[in-house]
Amino acid sequence: MADWTTRHVLVAGARRTGASVVDVLLELGARVTVADGDPAQLATLSDRDVAATTDLETLPAGCDLVVTSPGFRPDSPLALAARDAGVEMIGEPELAWRLGQDRAVCPDGPPAWLAVTGTNGKTTTTGMLEAILLAAGLDAVACGNIGLPIVDALRAGHRVLAVELSSFQLEWSPSVAPFAGAVLNVADDHLDWHGSMAAYAAAKARVLRGRVAVGGLDDERAAGLLRAAAGRRVGFTRGEPGPGELGIDTGRGARRLVDRAFDDAGGEDRRPVVLAEVADIVPPGPPGEANALAAAALARSYGIPAEAVAAGLRAYAPGAHRGAVVAESGGVRWVDDSKATNPHAAAASLAAHGRVVWVAGGLLKGAAVDDLVLANAGRLAGAVLLGADRARFREALARHAPEVPVDDVGGGDDGPMDPMLAAARSAATMARPGDVVLLAPAAASMDMFRDYAERGDAFAAAAQRVAGASGMSAEPDPEADAEPEPGAVSEPAADPSS
Repeated sequence: MADWTTRHVLVAGARRTGASVVDVLLELGARVTVADGDPAQLATLSDRDVAATTDLETLPAGCDLVVTSPGFRPDSPLALAARDAGVEMIGEPELAWRLGQDRAVCPDGPPAWLAVTGTNGKTTTTGMLEAILLAAGLDAVACGNIGLPIVDALRAGHRVLAVELSSFQLEWSPSVAPFAGAVLNVADDHLDWHGSMAAYAAAKARVLRGRVAVGGLDDERAAGLLRAAAGRRVGFTRGEPGPGELGIDTGRGARRLVDRAFDDAGGEDRRPVVLAEVADIVPPGPPGEANALAAAALARSYGIPAEAVAAGLRAYAPGAHRGAVVAESGGVRWVDDSKATNPHAAAASLAAHGRVVWVAGGLLKGAAVDDLVLANAGRLAGAVLLGADRARFREALARHAPEVPVDDVGGGDDGPMDPMLAAARSAATMARPGDVVLLAPAAASMDMFRDYAERGDAFAAAAQRVAGASGMSAEPDPEADAEPEPGAVSEPAADPSS
């Protein structure tokens, strides 16, 4: 590695990840300037020996490297300024990758990266993977887009990293090559940021550049990326696995996760190794099963025994805002799946319930909702719309589900709680015993809320207020105080969960 005492680094974005990048660069002796559009955010770093600027369009004099938050697009003014000046611009994962090769930072050598990406399911899969690695007795931690900056995991000396990577982060990671990487699925999302589906998929494919490439065979695009990957290719499917695959065995009256890729018997026709009972997977259902298979594939690629896979999956508990029941009584359940920030995620959420009053809307980021509405029209008891792109939901419902009652409660001009409370009140009038009032927005949250966690908290509070007023006994979400979406920056705004 170069002598950092000779470097002048611009850190773009001053939130949690940016602050961690600043700290590690200062420890290495670099000169640091921090750029953020929010002066209050810059003020949180006033105790560091750094220069600060709100200028997001030009480079400071003498800058020879930019470390960017995921919010800055490749065509942003700052990125174009760096390109024109011949200054390299990388993300925090790339910085962590490079520092991992530096014995001054990692005296025991670089840690192993087991990385996860996909349009949906990344956080659940990464959490499952961490639980499996810990069950195997390894010094492991989940980091990256899941919340803990990778540079902090590096500084703490962890030897195995379960790394969640968004497409934004991968875009700024030109040399990251995990020991094993998985693409769960690829659906239309963040096309406004990447410019095209091809560019979005290409960013996702970067996670497959290591020794072992893992891909979801039930997703056409993910399977295509796997077929094009170098190194060892391992697929996972919710069906019966073929040689070199993980899947689900339905014989003998019980569904079990099985491995036909990493067991030690040798030969393509070897008997599958049983990894876990499907009944032990939380969250239950198709998305949870696929996430567990991906986590198991990554763990097995690193030599983790089947017993640890089973123990880790039993120990795993999903985070907040991922299908949490926030109120229930009178035969109606109120479910917070605010993490369903795109149509692909909302489709899985809707499919888990029989009859739904759907609370939806927000920023669609270039995605379409016609297929989502068409596929779920028969389960909709009603729809309540809010947020900037609610008109596109309303138009799709009119085309494909004209018999479904729809209420448009607005875009949050008077504050986010007002339309969410109005949405809950409207949903309560549509719901009947046996129904689920489901927040599965199919869109990002930043038009009205700080992040998906704040949106979920607002829904939970409104649901409990309306349920209480209706004589329902509310059950608060025990994890309602979730952290903000990791990786967000003050400017430009971006949903980092891609």
